Amino acid sequence: MDRYAHIQNWLKRQLHGRPFSLAPASADASFRRYFRVTLPDATLILMDAPPEQEDCRPFVHVAGLMAAAGLNVPALLAQDLEQGFLLMTDLGSTTYLAALNDDNADRLFRDATDALIRWQLASREDTLPPYDEALLRRELDLFPEWYIGRHLGIELGAQQRQSLETVFGLIVANNLAQPRTYVHRDYMPRNLMVTVPNPGVLDFQDAVYGPITYDVASLFKDAFISWDEQRVIDWTIRYWERARSAQLPVAGDFGEFYRDLEWMGLQRHLKVLGIFARICHRDGKPAYVKDTPRFLAYVRAVSERYGSLSPLLRLLDQIADRAPVGGTA
Repeated sequence: MDRYAHIQNWLKRQLHGRPFSLAPASADASFRRYFRVTLPDATLILMDAPPEQEDCRPFVHVAGLMAAAGLNVPALLAQDLEQGFLLMTDLGSTTYLAALNDDNADRLFRDATDALIRWQLASREDTLPPYDEALLRRELDLFPEWYIGRHLGIELGAQQRQSLETVFGLIVANNLAQPRTYVHRDYMPRNLMVTVPNPGVLDFQDAVYGPITYDVASLFKDAFISWDEQRVIDWTIRYWERARSAQLPVAGDFGEFYRDLEWMGLQRHLKVLGIFARICHRDGKPAYVKDTPRFLAYVRAVSERYGSLSPLLRLLDQIADRAPVGGTA
């Protein structure tokens, strides 16, 4: 019996024979699949996470933490961790990414900021995996391995590798020096749903305990949509002011906070360049690399702003003529 048939049989048992139809609900960069289960009077979501490739337990754990913190996350209705099936409530089909425009962005980001602060206020050490040096470095290493090496087909020279290593050391040192809270780790418009209460929060299974600026950088410097820098700064100030009022451990000086956010965003953007290249070349999903120019623009802007990042800027210049047009292979 194939996996789709297993899903249908499992659903029949969970729904006690009620009639239903099943259709793909969303695409995912991992091996997870999501299906919308349509019943006569409601819709639900089924997550299919093949256990040989995915582990549902972190999703279940973080869903509980987020619900306890007052965030709107899917409620789990049934689970089979051995088979990798979760049945949950449906937060709808309207993502922030689809809904955002110049007129509603302030309101939607205000809601997302309020939810993020609730999440961070719930933080407790030793509850989620640490966003430690080993993990930060492992993520950064995806950039030279998959983006430069595999996607661009460039073998870095010894001096280039040393320069990149020096920059990585500076980035990680900054990241580790920041105050720590819960980190969703992909808190971006594609994973936020327009709901009541707003927002609905998805794709949180990789949550960790780490730098306080990470989710702020993810929200305002997104993988799939870019905003004018002045607007990003304004939204970040609004987050910072609310975070200070809530007594979260943000820097007392906004300039210091924004510098930390830029350095944290730099770690994320280098990582995602590597991840999108890996998804393309290892997993056969080429669509994601079309967004690599956005990430390169983020990386270049920060590298130009801080003198200690000049080796990274030089490296970007050296590999620029090898970058595929439009980011595709």
